[in-house]
Amino acid sequence: MTHPKPTKLGQLASTAICGNDITSSCLYVSALAIGYAGRWAPVCLLLVAATLYLFRSIYAEVVGALPLNGGAYNALLNTTSKYRASIAACLTILSYMATAVISSNEAMHYLHSLWDGLPVIPATIGLLFLFAMLTIMGITESAFVAIAIFLFHLGSMLVLMIFGVLTIATVGTDVLWENLSLPTTGGFRMAIFFGFAAAMLGISGFESSANFVEEQAEGVFPKTLRNMWIAVTLLNPGMAILALALVPIAAIQEDFQTDLLSHMGGLAAGDWLRWVVSVDAVLVLSGATLTSNVGVTGLVKRMTLDRCLPQFLLKENRRGTPHRIILLFFALSVSVLLITRGDLESLAAVYTLSFLSVMALFAIGNLLLKIKRRHLPRPSKASWGTVLLALLAVGIAIWGNARLNQQYLMVFLEYLVPTVLVVTVMLTRVQILQLIVFFVDEIRRRVRREKRDAIENDDRTSAAWWAGAARRINRVDDSLHGIVDKVRDQPIVYFTRGDHVANLNRVMLYIEQNEHTNRVKLVSFYNDENPIPPKLAEHIRYLDEVYPEIDMEFVALPGEFSPDAIHRLSEQWKIPTNLMFIGSPSGHLKHRLEDLGGVRLII
Repeated sequence: MTHPKPTKLGQLASTAICGNDITSSCLYVSALAIGYAGRWAPVCLLLVAATLYLFRSIYAEVVGALPLNGGAYNALLNTTSKYRASIAACLTILSYMATAVISSNEAMHYLHSLWDGLPVIPATIGLLFLFAMLTIMGITESAFVAIAIFLFHLGSMLVLMIFGVLTIATVGTDVLWENLSLPTTGGFRMAIFFGFAAAMLGISGFESSANFVEEQAEGVFPKTLRNMWIAVTLLNPGMAILALALVPIAAIQEDFQTDLLSHMGGLAAGDWLRWVVSVDAVLVLSGATLTSNVGVTGLVKRMTLDRCLPQFLLKENRRGTPHRIILLFFALSVSVLLITRGDLESLAAVYTLSFLSVMALFAIGNLLLKIKRRHLPRPSKASWGTVLLALLAVGIAIWGNARLNQQYLMVFLEYLVPTVLVVTVMLTRVQILQLIVFFVDEIRRRVRREKRDAIENDDRTSAAWWAGAARRINRVDDSLHGIVDKVRDQPIVYFTRGDHVANLNRVMLYIEQNEHTNRVKLVSFYNDENPIPPKLAEHIRYLDEVYPEIDMEFVALPGEFSPDAIHRLSEQWKIPTNLMFIGSPSGHLKHRLEDLGGVRLII
């Protein structure tokens, strides 16, 4: 049976969904860059745009070769171990969390510029809760709403720039020249270094397009990268220049760190433009908050299905949404807000360190793709020099942000380390349980000896006590063995079209090191044109002896390897497609990788 394909998103809708995230940064990054770099802020923002240009080709190559949702997690999952991929996912979760907090907080700051009595921190918590509830109800990004917000935002920024330029033409450039004549604290090099590091916040959201690439029409993804780059290159440096021409640097640093653009709107055209910019800020930043909720829900669900996180997170409500993930995300976001007290620079430090780490891992994923998946077809390639230069730029930005906010580096680590520990425990839980079983067995042997000694000494009281202890230990031991068996009972599927024993051995090594299972189905499709490889069954029997703890089953099926066949087997065997593997195709696969339902590459 052929399953109907859902309607894919076009260029405008896709750009709007991720563009609302990245273009909203102009509402706060100009003030942030000017705060650190002063008059050199536009230069820093242009350097950021140059770095983003390098990442366009990096993202295009990785996602072109592996057109699946998941961003850096997906890139590393298909090129290296599950544990390393999970580290990228943990950083992405932290990035989503910081995105939600900083976007909601900035939205409420802009609303506060219109309503002086608004309590910003409680209002931010209220906004985070509102979008958590909306996500639980099943309301995700509507393409129409995303487009409307995106176009309204671009229109508002265009109007602000036009009226700003007209104001400068009327009142002169005295403020601009005064700002440009001010000396920079720490000198030119420090201004560029720290300004560039802080200004990298302006490209947050660039990675979001890679997280819903499966919903985009063919050829749309690289266009979203281009559109986001153009928007960032024009908006962020342009707003910084306009700010330097309208507002003294001292005022920006002391009074307008959180609502600079609405203040600029008031200076350029009066209260009506200040209102327009503030309303636009509330809308587009709220859209970024919703993007974070939806993005983190999908990522955590994917990780849970991959058995990197506890299965209780998959519990869904009547509307089919995993409410436990959303409520946990809300609680963690509020805790970040309260710890940083809503301070923009502090939030920006956590935010920037998170998503810059994700971008660095994406560049590393690109390098691994070149080395380990060099035969995998891809529509475009980034040169080695491009990837290494981009990685260097991100490394400099991470170092600069760590130096700028050393006290909040601990906040970043306080959230990252526990998340990584949870994933580590989940990925090593069988080994941990087996270690516990070992100690329980040692205790059981000791209990048996004590019981035997008590019986031999005719000490009935002690014998009865040790007998009860033995029963309790046996129940614990049986329970632990049951948990281990339940974890390892999940079958894994590998689709093979060859009988090369070295490749099959690499498959088993990967499964043994990355997956908790004692059952592997090796499936081969055959027809008149493609018979079963002659030595496949013999080699599988050999490997079954080499890996005695894993039960290997050879399944030969008539027909062709196809998306429909994968879907049918997944339903028949109750095995999710993300636990089905193939080798890296080298141009011979008849079907696109994105049509295979999330089947993973492992060799």
